[in-house]
Amino acid sequence: MSDAKPAPEDGDLIAAPPVVVVPDDVAEAIRTLIRWAGDDPTREGLVDTPRRVAKAWKEYCSGYADDPAHHLERIFEEVGGYDEIVLLRDIPFQSHCEHHMAPIVGKAHIAYLPNNWVVGISKLARVLHAYARRLQVQERLTAQVADCIWEKLQPKGVAVVIEATHGCMTARGVRTPGVSMTTSRMMGVFRDDERSRKEVLALMGCG
Repeated sequence: MSDAKPAPEDGDLIAAPPVVVVPDDVAEAIRTLIRWAGDDPTREGLVDTPRRVAKAWKEYCSGYADDPAHHLERIFEEVGGYDEIVLLRDIPFQSHCEHHMAPIVGKAHIAYLPNNWVVGISKLARVLHAYARRLQVQERLTAQVADCIWEKLQPKGVAVVIEATHGCMTARGVRTPGVSMTTSRMMGVFRDDERSRKEVLALMGCG
């Protein structure tokens, strides 16, 4: 049985965040990291940091308790014969890379060509955030979002393009700020038909 909690419907108020109880071993692990980095976890400014960090990471990784497919359960069939592209552009998101646990910050463009039904547009963003709020690599995040929409909505086509900057590249290692990474996944007509692919990329501003 899934531990995912029911998602709020469009227009619902955002529920208060749950109370997070931080286990002692988790707090101690963060104190160990602070000591290893060269600071004193017992000094005034850092005394409460371990529990704050633990709570923050529970929020950063809240996607593990969220079933992305659940957001696509409620569909609408009465669309007045609409059969053109549905596109949500410039959806901001934050994630963390699984290699260095550094921030990934970017935006996503998500489109699909309906077959028999559509979903509320906010649901596309919810699918993105459910996957982004996990330890990720951008390539997998892109594929997961596209695959979920493809499997649940059974559309004629799905297109997902993600542009993001990676803290593991800008703040450490090669230390090259201002560089963004773009990944895409095309399915159905957007993969098989060049004209459809060009159309959706142009609508996304990527053409």
